[in-house]
Amino acid sequence: MANRIPTSENLFNRARQIMPGGVNSPVRAARAVGAVPLFISRAAGSRIYDADGNAYLDYVGSWGPLILGHAHPRVVEAIRESAGRGTSYGAPTAIEVELAEAIVSRMPAMEQVRLVNSGTEATMSALRLARGYTGRPLLVKFDGCYHGHGDSFLVKAGSGLATLGIPGSPGVPQEIATLTLSLPYNDLEAVHDLFRDQGPRIAAVIVEPIAGNMGVVLPQPGFLAGLREITARHQALLIFDEVITGFRVAPGGAQELYGLQPDLTCLGKIIGGGLPVGAYGGKKEIMAHIAPEGPVYQAGTLSGNPLAAAAGLTTLQVLGEPGVYETLEELSAYFFAGLRDLARARRLPFQVTRVGSLGSIFFSDTEVRDFASGQKASAETYARFYRAMRERGVYLAPSAFEALFISLAHTRQDLEKTLEAVEESFREMG
Repeated sequence: MANRIPTSENLFNRARQIMPGGVNSPVRAARAVGAVPLFISRAAGSRIYDADGNAYLDYVGSWGPLILGHAHPRVVEAIRESAGRGTSYGAPTAIEVELAEAIVSRMPAMEQVRLVNSGTEATMSALRLARGYTGRPLLVKFDGCYHGHGDSFLVKAGSGLATLGIPGSPGVPQEIATLTLSLPYNDLEAVHDLFRDQGPRIAAVIVEPIAGNMGVVLPQPGFLAGLREITARHQALLIFDEVITGFRVAPGGAQELYGLQPDLTCLGKIIGGGLPVGAYGGKKEIMAHIAPEGPVYQAGTLSGNPLAAAAGLTTLQVLGEPGVYETLEELSAYFFAGLRDLARARRLPFQVTRVGSLGSIFFSDTEVRDFASGQKASAETYARFYRAMRERGVYLAPSAFEALFISLAHTRQDLEKTLEAVEESFREMG
């Protein structure tokens, strides 16, 4: 009797006939880790289940938004109730006002907010607003930071471009690319030098306050505060891209954690509770330039979609309950300490970075401070590790340049089981 082709492999073969690369987002193809992507049929709590019925402990969490875990009962019920009243109106609703109020009450620098449909929409809109507000053309970003697939952000970007080894993207006109200046992350001296030369033409500096798309890379002491001081002195805007860190590393995001107030903040992931959503916001004086109050145009039929707003608001309500972040910290500290201990025991070249329930691993003996040092890590070793872990029922990001997420649904027993799989994988890898 012939061996049956696994359902995921069969689906992938079908998908490649009608989708570029067989996927709707590049990293999902799992090429960088030498694997066939898993096609997921369902999920609950800390686990996902593939089309063949295999269960996996999930540390991707839909790339970050599922901080409560999969199919959280309160989130599911909120979506169900909202869907029963209609899926979209293209008109204002009470629930989008409530979500906006919840965001503004928690994020120190956001006096007003505009809801959109994705993190990419949020960053694109924030940049347009920054240029419209300042009347300046140039954007400063940092190597390895990823701010979505907008034309201005694909210069030396992280995430999928880093995974696939793509330095930029065809289709982005040179005229647009020249308006983006990319510097090494954590290099404040380079920022000083650039503003000395180009300060009057720089509209904004955009930064992931904790980089999460070249692996997790922490800001060095003084780096973010230095960006705040330089941009303020040169009357440029500072944009924090908190699509990953917002409500993940602290109740008020990285800006609360580090005690800084950017001019604009971009959000996504968690504020949709697993549904497509994004947001950008900041000081009223700046946000007043957005239409219909001001001349900077941005719109979206599905912006503030009631299903996404219901899921996001419910997620924020759960996160506001006592002890939530303490629990996340306890679980995450235990897990990442366990990873370090296992690597030390086998004398592996291994770096662990973490802030709260966000972290990553690098197979490298070099401290990771920026994109260049992150790229010294062995992607090939990570690929072997990924495959070994997947065989043991643990699902990690199919890329050496992405983050690992702990959710409230992960139990101590889940983490212990995962660490056992890590130890076995290390042993198998030699």
